[in-house]
Formats: sequence, C-alpha cells, structure tokens
Amino acid sequence: MSQHLSDRIQSLPTSATLAMAAKARELKQQGKDIIGLSLGEPDFNTPEFIKDAAIQAVQDNYNSYSPVDGYGELKDAICLKFKRDNNLEYTPSQIVVSTGAKQSIANIAQVLLNPGDEVLLPAPYWVSYSAITILCEATYVEIPSSIDTDFKITPEQLEAAITPKTKMIFFNSPNNPSGTIYTEKEYRALAAVLEKHPNIYILSDEIYEHISYGEETFSFAAIPNMYDRTITVNGVAKAFAMTGWRIGYIGAPEWIAKACTKMQGQITSGANCIAQRATITALEAPVSSINYMVKEFHSRRDLILKLLGEIEGFKLNVPKGAFYVFPDISSFFGKTIKGTKIDNASEFALFILEHANVATVTGEAFGASDCIRISYAASEENIRTAISRIKEALR
Repeated sequence: MSQHLSDRIQSLPTSATLAMAAKARELKQQGKDIIGLSLGEPDFNTPEFIKDAAIQAVQDNYNSYSPVDGYGELKDAICLKFKRDNNLEYTPSQIVVSTGAKQSIANIAQVLLNPGDEVLLPAPYWVSYSAITILCEATYVEIPSSIDTDFKITPEQLEAAITPKTKMIFFNSPNNPSGTIYTEKEYRALAAVLEKHPNIYILSDEIYEHISYGEETFSFAAIPNMYDRTITVNGVAKAFAMTGWRIGYIGAPEWIAKACTKMQGQITSGANCIAQRATITALEAPVSSINYMVKEFHSRRDLILKLLGEIEGFKLNVPKGAFYVFPDISSFFGKTIKGTKIDNASEFALFILEHANVATVTGEAFGASDCIRISYAASEENIRTAISRIKEALR
C-alpha cells in the first residue's frame, strides 16, 4: 500500500542516527554485546535539583494545557539566560518554547521557506537539517569542508554558494557531528558576506553551547547587523542531560516568533507542562552547575582521540566542543577486510557494527562522505572496549 503514501513522506530520508540506534537495539535483542556510540545523548542522569523542580510541579498540580509559546515564567528565564550567556537582548514576545529544539527548527523552516527556496548547509551538518528542508519543498545546498580545514567553511565559499534563490543558512556551533566551534572572528567574517545579501535569514543552532573545551562560543545574533535576521535555537537536552524531557526554544524577531507560535498551535500546541517548570530551574541555575559533566566529556574526548590515534588509517582533528569525534576513514575505501569490500563510509560503519559490535554513524548522512561519527557520550569503560574492538576488527 506504500503507493498511497504522500510524495512528501516518500521523499523524506530516515534519520541515520536513529536508524543505526534501532539496528543496534535489534542486534542486542538477538543477544549480541553491542556498544552504542551512535546517539548524541549524554549518559548522565538529569541533575537532582532539576528533577526536584519537576516533582514540585506535579505536586503543585501543573497538569493543564500550557500556553502555545510557553509559560511566561519560562520565557522570562530564557530571556535572562540569553542575556547572561550570549549577550543577547530578547523580550518574552520573541521567545517560543517547543517540544525539543528539533521542533523549533522545523517551525522556523516551515514559516520561512517556500517551494524552490534554497537553504545553505555548511557541511558537515546535523542530519535533520536536510530532511526538514525537504519537507518544506525547498532545496538544500551543501557547502563542503574537510578535516584539513577543521570542518569550517570560508567566506569565499559562502559567497560562491549564494544565488538569487538563497533564503536561509543554518549554522551550528559547537557542531554536530564534528565538534567544531566557529570563533567570533570567523563568524564576523561570514557575517560580512551575508551583510551584502539582506534577504537571507540565519538559523543559529546553539544546543551544544555549554559543552566546550577551552574555546569560547559566540552567538551569531550578537553581531549587530545580523540580529534582525537571525533565529537563535537552543534547548536543555544536551547540557542538562534532559534529552527525553523534550524542551527547545528560540529567540527571534517578533514577527517570526509569532509565525512559529501560529504553526505550533496547529501541530502540537504547548510543550509538556512539567518539563517546562523544570526547565525554569535549569536555566536559572549557574552554568557551573553542569561543569562536572563538561569536565567528564573533556576527559573522554582526550581518551578517545588517544585510542583512535593508535589505529592506522584514522585521520583525526581535535574537536573543541560537543561530544563527538568525526574521523576521516577514507583510507579504508577500496580495501577488503575480513572478506568485506569497503567502498564508502556507510559500508565502513556497517562493517564496524558487524565485526566489532560497535554502533557508529556514517558521515554520508551529515554531508561528509569520508567520515564516520563516533559519540563519546558513553562510559570510559565502554569507550576503551569499543575502540579496542574496532582496532582488532581492522587489524
């Protein structure tokens, strides 16, 4: 009966990260000892003070529909967070709270993109950016980078990619999948190009902002000439280990925020009421409250780089944020290992899953066909065991 499905859903790719996670779960159910390094999900528990706030919200009988764009107290807390952490001035009317940052991004794309518009995606990029663009019947245009450029694009590349159809560009720093962080100087150089093209809007995805290792993060909207054209996206999933709580939010020009509220009102309405109350407590807490997680991620990053560096054929850079490494494994292409011919990153990732029992994600899904993404949001023991298995499988 698939012929009766809409063209829209048939054109939509399956999320590669979720597909690999599902494959890993299937193999686990078959009794295989699979180590999952595919999902971008902190392995920490949500901090106790946030859980206490959720329990209090239950006791206080927060059980009714919430406002479509979020509780006023939460929007106030988000405004204070933007000022404290990003030097951004937003008012509550510019804030929309959604069911995760993914919905925030989808809302923005739906209210700004028309069929035929072009969206620039500096590659590598998060897998859902391209899929969300497809759903809007727009076209995505990749701007390539490589491990040799620390997965960053140049102003010259940006200028060359812009056409009369360009409507948006998606920035993500710290980046998923590469962990790359654009400096303020680098963002300002890119902004100088965009200043010449006033009809292009910028989506700045800053969900990993607090997970950085010695490199300052910078908000694109903090560039004065970009503020009125930038939508800042954030959430609590990564920094506060709240992936399942599903709370994301935006700061945007008021007319865009109102359009997103209108869209959301017909799709999901307001986000979960208990999670919103807990998020108020999370955002009002000092950033230092999550330093223990960032410190552990930093230690794991150094460990996994050391271990991967011992495997011949892995080309590495040093990610400055998030919790992923994105090695170039193209040296294995064209080789036959244990009777399996490896021609691309997808085949390499499947080989690792089948012969090392380690789940990773192909870089092809992120617009970088020479790489694989490995998450180190896992215990040190699992990281050591997983990389040892990969090393043995490739021996």
